[in-house]
Amino acid sequence: MGIGRATVDGLLPVGRKVAPKLSSGYVRGVLEYAIDGLGPIRPAAAAADDQLALAGGDVEASISALTNQHIRYAAAQGFVTNLGGVATMAVSVPANVTGVAVVQCHLAAGIVHLRGYDLTDPRVRNAIVACLLGEDAVREMIKQGRLPGTPMLLATSPVHDPVLDNRVASAVTTELFGKVTGRRAALLVSRKIPLLGGGVGAATDSWSTYEIGRYVAEQMRDRRHTGSS
Repeated sequence: MGIGRATVDGLLPVGRKVAPKLSSGYVRGVLEYAIDGLGPIRPAAAAADDQLALAGGDVEASISALTNQHIRYAAAQGFVTNLGGVATMAVSVPANVTGVAVVQCHLAAGIVHLRGYDLTDPRVRNAIVACLLGEDAVREMIKQGRLPGTPMLLATSPVHDPVLDNRVASAVTTELFGKVTGRRAALLVSRKIPLLGGGVGAATDSWSTYEIGRYVAEQMRDRRHTGSS
């Protein structure tokens, strides 16, 4: 259900395709795939509903299960895209970024859906993208005036601001590539032992996915009982 091994195996060619497009359009494209589904990637709402059914309608239990599921997916793609030597970095870095973005967008959208938000609403999609920045980066962007508020406030804003779309997506793109390329520099030594690089990649990507899931679950409050969208 959701994202499986076939998706992980397909991340490298996707990474090659998007490598030259390190822009807000990159993150927006990933978001659309992660939410709406494409090929082996099931729509986030459908995958979340599967977990809800397995949990007997318990929303919080299904969010926990969904998070654990995506942590495993993140570990798998982190391992695969961190194997190899320095010569592979031109391909593996964008592939790793793509993998992390797909997994974390899919998780965030699933949690948001389970909390009663409309995934077709552009305000909600902005909030999902903002969640990928993580709590510290969001707080800093609000302090600098680059974000008008938290993801929860973005999702419930009275109006949709198209200008904000590119601003948020650009920040996420920079954040994701910064994290991955920074980690790659630290992994250059471990790449002499290929499996070690894969193990470190799996651990860091799974941890960051756990952090994103926790942040989304804390930030996006339940709206199912308010009748709000």
